[in-house]
Formats: sequence, structure tokens, C-alpha cells
Amino acid sequence: MTQTFSDYTPPKVWEWNKENGGQFASINRPIAGATHEKDRPVGKHSLQLYSLATPNGVKVTVMLEELLALGHEGAEYDAWLVYIRDGNQFSSGFVEANPNSKIPALFDHSTPEPTRVFESGSILLYLAEKFGAFLPTEHHKRTETINWLMWQMGSAPYLGGGFGHFYAYAPLKFEYAIDRFAMEVKRQLDVLDRNLADREYMAGDEYSIADMAIWPWYGALVKGLIYEAGEFLSVHEYHNVIRWTDLIAERPAVKRGRMVNRVMGDPASQLHERHDASDFDTKTQDKLAPTG
Repeated sequence: MTQTFSDYTPPKVWEWNKENGGQFASINRPIAGATHEKDRPVGKHSLQLYSLATPNGVKVTVMLEELLALGHEGAEYDAWLVYIRDGNQFSSGFVEANPNSKIPALFDHSTPEPTRVFESGSILLYLAEKFGAFLPTEHHKRTETINWLMWQMGSAPYLGGGFGHFYAYAPLKFEYAIDRFAMEVKRQLDVLDRNLADREYMAGDEYSIADMAIWPWYGALVKGLIYEAGEFLSVHEYHNVIRWTDLIAERPAVKRGRMVNRVMGDPASQLHERHDASDFDTKTQDKLAPTG
């Protein structure tokens, strides 16, 4: 049966209705810039990350942990927690790091003047070029890796802001919107599944920043870990994506990276802030929680 909608005619000039934002009404707004003054913290390492363990945030912490696993000491980093539901991304210090007020954001203090890097794909590319890792140097392999990195940057908004919003977060369920974005997400999963039919990793036989970009979103999706939509989307059909997802998930650096700035799930999996490699052993939430 076709869902019907109340009559709605867009006004000639749109006006901001603060009560029409669902779960994110308190942080969504049509203007940029800071809402409050707060300095950005700076730790002891050259790389300063300001983030949260959303899929976009996990991309970068996985990359940093992978670089450290390769022995790149310059990849040591401080990871500061940014609670986006509390509007921390609108502080003056964070807006200096990213004028778009989205996590993650990175400052590299090893350059003569600190270098800010924002947008997760840009951060992955910046770190890959800085350390000469996870981005092939051969022309065709490099281009293919960047192809898939950009695929993720262009595709994930349909998954998160499109499907995820209307399926999981919108205050009302609209059949048209959910069907539109569910169809697109399943098409994307089919794109990935076909690509991985004869490749071990996204860009070929080498693990790369393309895998790090795509895995936190689509790997979580096919394992039923986001939006509680696994059954709805029949994610079990995408056998090649599941095989690839499980392969990535077993990497020790990936296991560490997904813990950083994490505020949900098992307390043992949550390392709210990371300032030293030893923090994984001593500062996860299960170890910090009060006893007795």
C-alpha cells in the first residue's frame, strides 16, 4: 500500500524551524562558525587528532595505528575526544581546526607552521604521503587506490546522511525516503561485492587507505553494527564484502584504532582519549570505572 503524505508546498523562502531536527535538533543549524569560546588542547606529540569513533573518525585512528605498527615513530599522536552530540565541534578551537565543524580534524606540528588537515579522506591521503605508506607509488595502483578513496567520500553520505538518517534517526518514517536510500545503499554494496570478487583488497592485492576509508562504514554495515539494518538490507548476500570485512577486522592495528575516542559499547573497547601507546592497557573505560 502506498504511503500518503500531508500536503506540503515549499515556501518561497526557507526558514529555520529549530523544532524540526529530530535527534540532532540541538546541534544542527544552517550557519557555520563557533558557538562558544574554548581553546583546542595540544598534547606532546607532533600529530594532534580531534575526533570521535564514528566511521569517519575510525578511518584516521586505524591509519595512525597502522603507521605505528610499521615502525613510523613520527606517527605517534594525541587523540582528543570531541562529543559531537554536545556540540563540542562548534568550539572556537575546533572551528580553527575545521571550519566545517565536522570530525575528524588533525594538526601536524612537525611542519614549520602547524598544518591543519580536515576531512577524513584528506587526512588519510596526507598521512599516506607524509610517511610513504598505504598508498602505492606505481601509477595505475596509486590511481586505483585514490579512485576507491574518493568513491567512499562520495558514497557514504548516501549511507549515513541518507539511509541512516531516514531509517534510524528521523522523527517520522517516510517510505519514499527510506526506499530511495535503501536502494542506493544496496547498489553500493553490490559495487563493492563485485569489485572484491577477484581482489583481496579494494584496490588490488595491497592493503591501502582505500580499505581504511571504506571498512568503517561498509564493514560495519554488513556485520549489522550500524542502524540495526542488517536484516532489512539483507547484508548476508554480499559474501565478498563480508570476507573482506573479516580480513580487515583481524588486523591488530585495526582493533586498536577502532577503540580510540570510542564512547559506546563494551567499556573494555572504549579508550576515550589516547596520548600514549600504553593507554590501551591502562586507560580503557573498564579500568577507569569506579569499583565497589
